[in-house]
Amino acid sequence: METITLSVFRGDAAGGVFQTYEVPVTPGMVILDAIHYIQKNLDTTVACRWNCKAAKCGSCSAEVNGKPRLMCKTRVEDLKEDAKKAPIRVMPMRAFPIIKDLVTDVSWNYRTASKIPPLVPKADAAGKPFVMQQVDVDRVQEFRKCIECFLCQDVCHVIREHDRKDAFFGPRQMVRIAALEMHPIDDLNRREQLDAEGGIGMCNITKCCTEVCPEHIHITDNAIIPLKERVADTYFDPLRGLLTKLGVMKRDAIKQPFESVESNLTKIVQPTPTAMK
Repeated sequence: METITLSVFRGDAAGGVFQTYEVPVTPGMVILDAIHYIQKNLDTTVACRWNCKAAKCGSCSAEVNGKPRLMCKTRVEDLKEDAKKAPIRVMPMRAFPIIKDLVTDVSWNYRTASKIPPLVPKADAAGKPFVMQQVDVDRVQEFRKCIECFLCQDVCHVIREHDRKDAFFGPRQMVRIAALEMHPIDDLNRREQLDAEGGIGMCNITKCCTEVCPEHIHITDNAIIPLKERVADTYFDPLRGLLTKLGVMKRDAIKQPFESVESNLTKIVQPTPTAMK
């Protein structure tokens, strides 16, 4: 029977090593199948996170041969040529703290998401069915496809290489904000948050986040760049700045200011001991 060799990271935050395993190849096999084979037949202590095995839950994110991928969507067949030269290397996402083996602590993403206010409907739309153009529906629907695998966060150089989680929300949260900012019913000025704590100016649009998205969301072109343009129009347009300074134009008078949102909707939710069990 044909086999492949996997080199799997074993360890925790204190350190670890790569351990090799020989796994028999079956038709249609994906990397997650190989990890499950290892857990069942070779080493029951190997830890990995997974749920649906259908590329929809985003749980089994890891790095395979150095590229952030979903293990359930990475076919062994596509890696056979590389496997002839060296073992297929499977390791946890580098941008997040390691818990054990292939499992990382991605809770920072959820704490950051808790700082983004939900949809704030316009006064004349509250409590009524939303009437929207199809083009607006399609735009927001693309962003709603996100499965929160956080591969885009893992590959983002601001987070991965520079560890600036203190200054940049990351691509996933830019997509989240774009779905709200571009919603025709939303009445909150989200550009204040984008320009300040969101740190959208730190993204230099390399499009690496778009390349690894399993849902093929055009993160850079359809979310980040339009948000950058809106922030630039508001805060860096010299003519608009002059008119604002002279009092001719009010800054973002069309939407409610960000500070109008209740503070409990924009604070970081700290995990409780119960939730951590």
